[in-house]
Amino acid sequence: MPPFRNDAMRGRRMECRRVAVVVALGVLALVAASCDEHLPARLDRPGAAPPDAGGVDADPPVDAGADAPVDAADDVLVVPLDGGPCNVRVDAPPITGANHVAVGTPIVYASNPPSSGEHYGAWANFQEYSREIDDGYLVHSMEHGAVVLFYECDDDASAACADMVTQLRAVRAAVPTDPSCSEAIRVRVIIAPRSSNDVPVAAAAWGHTYRADCVDPLTLGAFIQAHYAKAPEDFCFAGSVF
Repeated sequence: MPPFRNDAMRGRRMECRRVAVVVALGVLALVAASCDEHLPARLDRPGAAPPDAGGVDADPPVDAGADAPVDAADDVLVVPLDGGPCNVRVDAPPITGANHVAVGTPIVYASNPPSSGEHYGAWANFQEYSREIDDGYLVHSMEHGAVVLFYECDDDASAACADMVTQLRAVRAAVPTDPSCSEAIRVRVIIAPRSSNDVPVAAAAWGHTYRADCVDPLTLGAFIQAHYAKAPEDFCFAGSVF
């Protein structure tokens, strides 16, 4: 076969291949456009909105370290603490320090009951006590995230006083188990009598106080929930037992 005929046939083959490639690319472009039109955006693509979002960009992920708003579905008890049948009064006295002093050192606190300030190097174990415990031990317990429930009775042997203590025990028993505590401790809630109280019932956590004329389980439980384990040294190690 003459050489020129081979060259002509080779040229026609190359031209056919170029046309086939162009046609194939065109078909692929049409298919892709159709898919983009009828399929929802991928949700794993940054900024992509879910199918029912109405074209609005999805909210950016929330940084776990940021102060994210609390979901209304979370198990958070929202209770107005002031007032009510027990005349509840809550306060947030200024933090007055956290220095350790020798056991027995006289300490003047800025609130009644105390909620911060100088305290002893040892702390009271997280439990119920039947006798008064020096504030210097209890303030240290608060620094470890404890909430202390105080009561003051005119007559410790009276039925009214016994009933008050029973109610405080029920409040403590309702506090969810703290996973950082041992089984023997369970929760960092202390119950103790305190003759220096100016009200029958009081509670204190680091930087916060609660005072009432009687035991109101709802508001007292809410106070514990709001301030439990929120202190400079948040841990549940056993303390001194008196």
